[in-house]
Amino acid sequence: QVQLVESGGGLVQAGGSLRLSCAASGRTFSSYAMGWFRQAPGKEREFVSAINWSGGRTYYADSVEGRFTISRDNAKNTVYLQMNSLKPGDTAVYYCAVARGLKITYYTYEYDYWGQGTQVTVSS
Repeated sequence: QVQLVESGGGLVQAGGSLRLSCAASGRTFSSYAMGWFRQAPGKEREFVSAINWSGGRTYYADSVEGRFTISRDNAKNTVYLQMNSLKPGDTAVYYCAVARGLKITYYTYEYDYWGQGTQVTVSS
């Protein structure tokens, strides 16, 4: 059974940093792109960042470009999201997901597996 478990969320002041982790189990994900999404209360789930199968290519939403960094360790079946210079607008539940193929995508319907989410709250 495929399982994704996010960790690293919490409460942080504006300008602070957090590092999210997503550990995958149940299969080897080194052949698939992975992504991070977020959902704030009352809003739709939105794309944050994605990384291709090898880690050689990354993509970011405009709202986080330059502040967030995605990376992966295929030996550990884990993807990370380093979040710096956090803003109150970054407050949301953050989800990791495994894409259907090798390439980066920002469409939610092209991701087959999702974690349960981790809460990130940024206070002003």
